[in-house]
Amino acid sequence: MHHSVIAARRRLALLLPAALAILLAVSMPARAADTGAIDGGNTAWVLVASALVLFMTLPGLGLFYGGLVRARNLLSVLMHCFVICSIVSVIWLLYGYSLAFADGSALLGGLSKCFLAGVAQSIHQPRIPEYVFVLFQMTFAVITPALIIGAFPERVRFSFVVGFTVLWVTIVYLPVAHWVWGGGWLAQQGVIDFAGGIVVHTTAGISALVAAIMVGARRGFPHSLIPPHSPGLTMAGGGMLWFGWFGFNGGSALAANGSAAAAILATQFAAAAASLTWMGIEWLRAGKPTSIGLVTGAVAGLATITPASGYVGPGGALIIGVIAGTVCLHVTGFVKQRLRIDDSLDVFAVHGVGGMVGALLVAVLATPALGGVGYASGMTIGRQLIAQAIGVGAVAVWSAVATFMIIKVLAAVTGLRVSAEAESDGLDLASHGERAYEHG
Repeated sequence: MHHSVIAARRRLALLLPAALAILLAVSMPARAADTGAIDGGNTAWVLVASALVLFMTLPGLGLFYGGLVRARNLLSVLMHCFVICSIVSVIWLLYGYSLAFADGSALLGGLSKCFLAGVAQSIHQPRIPEYVFVLFQMTFAVITPALIIGAFPERVRFSFVVGFTVLWVTIVYLPVAHWVWGGGWLAQQGVIDFAGGIVVHTTAGISALVAAIMVGARRGFPHSLIPPHSPGLTMAGGGMLWFGWFGFNGGSALAANGSAAAAILATQFAAAAASLTWMGIEWLRAGKPTSIGLVTGAVAGLATITPASGYVGPGGALIIGVIAGTVCLHVTGFVKQRLRIDDSLDVFAVHGVGGMVGALLVAVLATPALGGVGYASGMTIGRQLIAQAIGVGAVAVWSAVATFMIIKVLAAVTGLRVSAEAESDGLDLASHGERAYEHG
């Protein structure tokens, strides 16, 4: 009996280390999963990208647009950008994020994430806190209505801008974001939009055209030349937009990986090609290259590459840039000179047309034969092109109809335009009681 107890103890002594080793082997992956659930690199990159996208609106877009208007309206443009940022941020918290990205129907997200309920502890793929995803997407929601103000500066009531922002974001932006990025019906059709050619630029561009028509032209247009008061400010703002666009497109990969790097490279090549193309055409026509042409061409290239940036190769990006610089330049002249629509800062021609062209070109240039990443299972060039055309067409129609109705309502509630005297004095003084310059 004594010998059997000793033998049992020896066997136990031999088995105990093995058992401990098995327990450690089982538990270590679990602990690694717990501590590694959030990827620090991805999280840091998307946080930085969010800051870059917000930088595009404040101050990038404000200065880009502000330099293009007359000196007596600079502050009003900056005010519009700032107030839009504040309004959309609050909407995003209250219900915006939920309607865009919470589970719902094919047409609209649900209300389960209003006030960001349940978001704090949630993890969004690829392994970033959902709070970070909320922040990143909020900056897109901020810049989109801010783009539209370029269609009607120097003549609208501040109350109109406030009301338009609330209604437009709610009725146009949130549903479209859900359709394309929130798993809605366009996503189910196979529509792809890497960083917002449809969600951001098509909605803003089409709405800007409708708004410019309904608000009406500035006094003196098209007979009187209304030159930019500070091309230097516009170039500085354009440079900030170009810089921030690396976050806009590269951040849309939602990870610090090769896709982000490829998107940033595509962004650079397209912007460079478009700026040179626009400048070159102007140079041949007028005999002089202009700073406004160079920077506007760059923004056209940036807008056009946006939906395609994560899907096309460097060669495809170069092609997109050349097409963007050519097409957007000609549409700018057509809208103002032939149609005589005072889309003052060319939102439709640069952002709308650019976004729509890029959204269609991605169907062709994403092919691996041209250096692209290829297509989803079951998709071909033809099928992808059809899906993209459906997406662009549906969003364009929805944006136009909804914007028309919104402006009709606001025309009755707030009014659209300031008085002729206020327009002559400038909105800085008439609407805000301030001047950007002492002798503006």
